[in-house]
Amino acid sequence: MVEIEAKLRTGMARQGITGRAADDIVHAITSFALYGFPESHAASFALLAYASAYLKVHHPAPFYASLLNHQPMGFYHAATIVKDAQRHGQRVLPVDVTRSAWLCTVEPTGSLDNPGSDAVRLGLRYVTGLREVAGRAIVAAREHCPFSSLADFIARTDVARDELTTLASIGAFAPLGFTRRAALWRTAHPTPGPLFATLDDNNGRTSQSTRHNGATSHLFPAHPRAAPASPLLEMTDLEQLVADYGGTGVTIGKHAMAFRRGDLEREGVIRACDLAQASVWAAGRLVRVAGSVIVRQRPGTAKGFVFLSLEDETGVANVIITPQLFARERLVLVTEPFLLVEGILQSQDGVISIRARTVRPLARLANVVPSHDFG
Repeated sequence: MVEIEAKLRTGMARQGITGRAADDIVHAITSFALYGFPESHAASFALLAYASAYLKVHHPAPFYASLLNHQPMGFYHAATIVKDAQRHGQRVLPVDVTRSAWLCTVEPTGSLDNPGSDAVRLGLRYVTGLREVAGRAIVAAREHCPFSSLADFIARTDVARDELTTLASIGAFAPLGFTRRAALWRTAHPTPGPLFATLDDNNGRTSQSTRHNGATSHLFPAHPRAAPASPLLEMTDLEQLVADYGGTGVTIGKHAMAFRRGDLEREGVIRACDLAQASVWAAGRLVRVAGSVIVRQRPGTAKGFVFLSLEDETGVANVIITPQLFARERLVLVTEPFLLVEGILQSQDGVISIRARTVRPLARLANVVPSHDFG
């Protein structure tokens, strides 16, 4: 590098580039050399991998909260990060208008001796379509005075109707006494009629209005227990999954593959977490795996081979697609979000994978989680 710098400065001087401009160019190239050449590149990644692994093991809540706050980035979608956190024992809490900040935060639930039990609270930034100004207004209003009811929330925040609907659908009003469908009903029918009249806690008479900072709001009763009952059936687990993905892009509930596990077991499909054990007795045999496609790769040096990562409720399975199979099933492999793969189970240097022979799509159960494709 010293020799290269001398030649570079000589050449720049011939072109009239000297002084501060020359120093800046040399500094830029030197800085890149600390990272861009193979040995320094490897050392840089090794340090990042070590630091990340240490934080993930010893400080998992800050680690996952930070990853979620810096999305989109890297290989994996936020939905995959949340599921990885849960599989490693990290508690993830839902969006909550009474607790969530704009960013994801760490909620202390442990002790100094056991910080690993702290929880990650999803931030309002994950609510689809929620403006940052509205999200931060929610936090500011709550810090001034905690919300006492849904009416109080609406009266003191700058939340649009569509934003209110999304918050209701993902269960963000649960601490105020509303289930998802009940909150959706109340936001769609802000003024209760006689059919849904309820008794006021104080005087036993029907309450149709409350006061907020001197102004009367005819939206909701002041106390969550005074809210009129919703005639809507509550969401099933599957409906909650669809609402979660549609409203936040992530879910802390069941993975989509958990809903079809019974059918998959009848087809002989192995869970991702069972592949390691299966590799002991079934290496070289045909196996079946299934999951949502979270990564598609086709490196230029791989001679046409494609690599898939399939996620189910227990982990991730690595799938190798030959050039011939990719040519036959290109449309399915590139476009389908859920796949069932049959292939040869193989284990090499501790890495377990399936060399696919056949692939077929599975019906979608929820909004598609975006995969990292060919990047």
